Amino acid sequence: MSVNKVTLLGNLCHDPSVKTFESGQKVAQFSLATNKKGYTLQNGTTVPEQTEFHNIVVWGKLAEVAEKYLKKGDKLYLEGELRTRSYDDKNGGAKRYITEIYVSTFEMLTPKATGAGTPPPPSTQGENPNPAPEPNDDLPF
Repeated sequence: MSVNKVTLLGNLCHDPSVKTFESGQKVAQFSLATNKKGYTLQNGTTVPEQTEFHNIVVWGKLAEVAEKYLKKGDKLYLEGELRTRSYDDKNGGAKRYITEIYVSTFEMLTPKATGAGTPPPPSTQGENPNPAPEPNDDLPF
C-alpha cells in the first residue's frame, strides 16, 4: 500500500496560465507560496521565515474555475498528488526534472466582493464526492 497526497494552504504567486487543447480540455498552471514563520531559539539564534514555492497543475473543470476566479495573491487551500516529470534542457540537452502538484480539489479562501449580479463561484470539487467546507467554515486543522 502507498499514499501520495499533498495538502497545501498558501498564496498564488501569479495569475494562472491556462492552455486550451483542440479537444476543449483546459489545463491551468501557477505557483503557490507557503510560509513557515521564523523564530528565535533559546540561545538567541534567529531562524528566519522560510518560503517554499510549489508548481501547481489543475485540469478540466477545475482549470476553468481557476482561470475565471483565481488571481495573484489569493489564498488557496488545495489537495492533490505529487508527480515528477523530466524534460531535455534547450541549452545543451541536459535532462531536467520538475515536481508538480496535480490538484484534485481546491478551496478559495480569499473573500470576494459579491455584489448584485455577481454569481458565486461554482464548486471546485474534482473527482472527490465529499464536498469541501464553505469558505466561512472553520478548517479542520
